[in-house]
Amino acid sequence: MTSAIRTALIGLAAAGALLPIPASAQFKNQGYLVDTQGNVVRAPVAGVCVRTSDWTPARAVVECDPDLVPKPAPKPAAKPEAPKPKPKPEAKKAKPQFLNIEEKIELQGMPFGKAEMTADNKAELDKFLDGLHKATKARSAVQFGAVIVTGHTDRIGSLKYNMKLSEQRAVVVKDYFVSKGVDQKLIFWEGKGPKQPIPVTKFCDNKMKRKQLIECLAPNRRVTVEVVGRAQNLKPKPKPAAKPKPKAKP
Repeated sequence: MTSAIRTALIGLAAAGALLPIPASAQFKNQGYLVDTQGNVVRAPVAGVCVRTSDWTPARAVVECDPDLVPKPAPKPAAKPEAPKPKPKPEAKKAKPQFLNIEEKIELQGMPFGKAEMTADNKAELDKFLDGLHKATKARSAVQFGAVIVTGHTDRIGSLKYNMKLSEQRAVVVKDYFVSKGVDQKLIFWEGKGPKQPIPVTKFCDNKMKRKQLIECLAPNRRVTVEVVGRAQNLKPKPKPAAKPKPKAKP
């Protein structure tokens, strides 16, 4: 992650925009964003830990992803005591259940040497955002927790030039999100330059004519967007199957 990203995250954490995990949970783990004190950063709205592009289920921690961490063996059950009369339970309202949402999109084919989106890129991004904002039969609209924007370039040109260009592309997409009403405090951006090419572009031979090579490397001129958030689960729980009635004896 670039120094610009780390500086931005530190500033947000100081302003109270991000919620760190308590000091007892401090650790070094490249699967999550951390502040300068080594605390994992939580998104302010959804309360979920912000993962990095290096995150894998093997790097999950109980503070962030308890369902992915192996649970300790249960302790032996204590001897049952004499049953006490149970008070009549009061009717309780069912608490809403929430789903963790993680969605990703890649906006490929940006103009060579430019930090701008094509008409197709904007149409793709609009469709992506509409899908998150609309409720479905299974869930409510997504409540954004964090948006991670990563810019990329092809391999043509110097590393210094491409690193700057990839950051500029990430900023263009970040600004587009802000124009659509997404809180800029939830958006984190960085540039990777040519360091993470699309696998198929390895067949683009540098001996090609320049115009042909530029066209071949087009998939690498892209911006990746990852959205982390949560939504209310609207899918009703299935009713338990009725027990079959015993057959009458002849």
